[in-house]
Amino acid sequence: MTTYRFAGFWRRFVAYMIDGFIISVLFTFFMIIATVAFIAGALSNDGSRLMTNMLDPAWVGALLAPIWVFSIILNIAYFTYFHGSTGRTPGKSVMGLQVISAQGTPVSYGIAFLRSVGYLVSNILYLGFIWVAFDRRKQGWHDKIAGTVVIRRESYEQSAGVSIAEPTWSPPKAQQTKPPETNEN
Repeated sequence: MTTYRFAGFWRRFVAYMIDGFIISVLFTFFMIIATVAFIAGALSNDGSRLMTNMLDPAWVGALLAPIWVFSIILNIAYFTYFHGSTGRTPGKSVMGLQVISAQGTPVSYGIAFLRSVGYLVSNILYLGFIWVAFDRRKQGWHDKIAGTVVIRRESYEQSAGVSIAEPTWSPPKAQQTKPPETNEN
């Protein structure tokens, strides 16, 4: 059995910043496309009305609500996909981290979704993320909600971590075949 250490606060913080940068790039890309489409549609109809509306705080506020919702959906989709498929986001891969269940098994898409929604709870004054620095198993509130832990994929021979039975896989033995006999009569 291989033992893996729990990932600490700073390593997870750097991984989250890398993922945050990637999400920001994706968000900006989608917002540029949406803005160009919106302005092109508005200008083709009545451009002066668009300018009047842009000066109305209530109209701008109503426009920002769907952008905020899209940002939340993008974050949840990003983390759900990567944690559900491999347990590793690009940021976690760079930092050598992986999300697994507290029992040491891979995370399903359902648990990954629950963990991603748990980020909303952890974002309350960032207390759920800071909790990682003080928790014995280095779990944030989102980890506790979903029953997950984040490990460092380098193995250690210590007991402070999660022990995972690595699958023993060996390639099938090549079958030896005799060359076909030829009749030379």
